[in-house]
Amino acid sequence: METFNAVIRFFQSGGVFMYPIVLVLAIGVAIAIERYIYLTAVRIINRRAWKRVLPLLEGGKYDNARDFAIRSNAAMSRILGYGLNRAKTSSSGEDVQMAMEEGLLEIVPRLEKRTHYLATFANIATLLGLLGTIMGLIEAFTAVSGADPADKANLLSASISVAMNTTAFGLMVAIPLLLTHAVMQTKTVELVDSLEMATVKMTNLITGRTGTDG
Repeated sequence: METFNAVIRFFQSGGVFMYPIVLVLAIGVAIAIERYIYLTAVRIINRRAWKRVLPLLEGGKYDNARDFAIRSNAAMSRILGYGLNRAKTSSSGEDVQMAMEEGLLEIVPRLEKRTHYLATFANIATLLGLLGTIMGLIEAFTAVSGADPADKANLLSASISVAMNTTAFGLMVAIPLLLTHAVMQTKTVELVDSLEMATVKMTNLITGRTGTDG
């Protein structure tokens, strides 16, 4: 209970700039949770789709693989579907690869969506904290200028201590948001790498089988 009261006092003494920082924190947390759930779900669905479609590709059952890609809602299936459709009309590995890269261009922006806002909100929280501190210092020096000379030192030190609360709170919000941004970026890069790996592997399977058949 004492810790909770200390947190409340810390927040109240920070002034009005504490509230927009809290708002930034709330939005950042919401985005982080949404992105984590989405990226995790995409990774799981893609893994399941790849395990289903890989044996079909290795067995040369391209029609079955194409049907599965059409029915599946996985991002990986959608991309592979582009390549399989192109493989019907062209045996060139380059054409198949280009078709799948077109699918990647559609999928990647969805994976990266809103993640960059986390870094932006981290910067905003830091700047709001600094702005709150500066405004607090201005108020402190204004108040001290008309105070009794004997009380100036104590009053100034207390005012500065309070003014620094916004900077501290801004950094407490910004640092976790930056770390979360780094984690989300890493998850996104891993997903994109796995999609690119699948496209290369499928291209090699198709061109290898075509070369063997030829």
